[in-house]
Amino acid sequence: MIKIGTPLSPTATRVMLLGAGELGKEVIIALQRLGVEVIAVDRYENAPGHQVAHRSYTIDMADPDALRSVVDKEQPQLIVPEIEAIATDELLKIEAEGRSKVIPVARATRLTMNREGIRRLAAEELQLPTSGYIFADSYDELQAGAKRIGYPCIIKPVMSSSGKGQSMATNEDELHRAWNYAMEGGRVNRGRVILEEKIDFDYEITLLTVRSNDAEGEIVTSYCEPIGHRQEEGDYVESWQPQQMSEAALTRSKEIASAITSELGGCGIFGVELFIKGDKVWFSEVSPRPHDTGMVTMVTQYQNEFELHARAILGLPVNTVMHATGASAVIYGGLDSKSTEFSNLAAALADPDTDLRLFGKPESFVRRRMGVALARAENTDAARKKAKKAADTVKTSG
Repeated sequence: MIKIGTPLSPTATRVMLLGAGELGKEVIIALQRLGVEVIAVDRYENAPGHQVAHRSYTIDMADPDALRSVVDKEQPQLIVPEIEAIATDELLKIEAEGRSKVIPVARATRLTMNREGIRRLAAEELQLPTSGYIFADSYDELQAGAKRIGYPCIIKPVMSSSGKGQSMATNEDELHRAWNYAMEGGRVNRGRVILEEKIDFDYEITLLTVRSNDAEGEIVTSYCEPIGHRQEEGDYVESWQPQQMSEAALTRSKEIASAITSELGGCGIFGVELFIKGDKVWFSEVSPRPHDTGMVTMVTQYQNEFELHARAILGLPVNTVMHATGASAVIYGGLDSKSTEFSNLAAALADPDTDLRLFGKPESFVRRRMGVALARAENTDAARKKAKKAADTVKTSG
């Protein structure tokens, strides 16, 4: 039987989030609705999740001593990584010592913290279909790899978040710019990149895959309806659910998602990114946590991706059923400012089937994601238009 204690009491069920951005904030809210005591940790003060957690800390999570210190102080039952830049070797030790359970498991966090670990697992161990790729530690190695793979090609830091440092090169001049951009965008291990063949795909999806316990306590895998999304320079700008696709492609997508998430293990939600062309499917990436494109589930599903994650990690049953067709569109800062004001909100919400989430980030940048507009409609095309209109209507000033 699952038991949840009372927050701020000796019986409290304590969960620590490593990463307290907009996605972490929603996970915290979902956990608190189930009576969980939540500790939010991030690299900067007053992160969105800091503003709603019971307690918060600001540390360099890639520093093993700093990470160990905050875990020792709080002694959480569960540790939930929400970003990649974490001292994962220390998490392995903490889990091995039985001090805390890492979600989904420490090994999965380590494998997915950079693109090299997960790509080698998917392509070389599980033999899943992926684009051609090479890893490079210098520009000379990148040049050699580009000659082998050919143009156009995609260059990404082995570790970054939200598409930072990712770009496409169609010739050698662009390759050099892409290398410099990747060096700027990587958070850790800045000198290493992955160069990928550009696949001629029709569209890409996120298949939110949930590993949870059934009534008998056995781990089962369930799937949300596929989410279509559009990116600019590797960063999500809009998403919609459901993405229409053939039954064959959806079946293959579920097979690939099941293979990779079963190998990673544990319980929770996984954002599995896939390229689709007709009935063919290629694995791209996986995140063992809620996915930014999955914010659309806040208007489409009975249990959104954050609620699914919270339930799954607590051992509770989940429901991935949709109740509406919908879309999301990013609201950017539009300016560099230490304090941002949002206006024209009433106009943005004039349509009763629209909603907004303003993340509360303490500092704005021109291309920083500061919020998201959400919309429901009779089909995805209409929902996308509504969401984009609502996002464009919101005005920012500093």
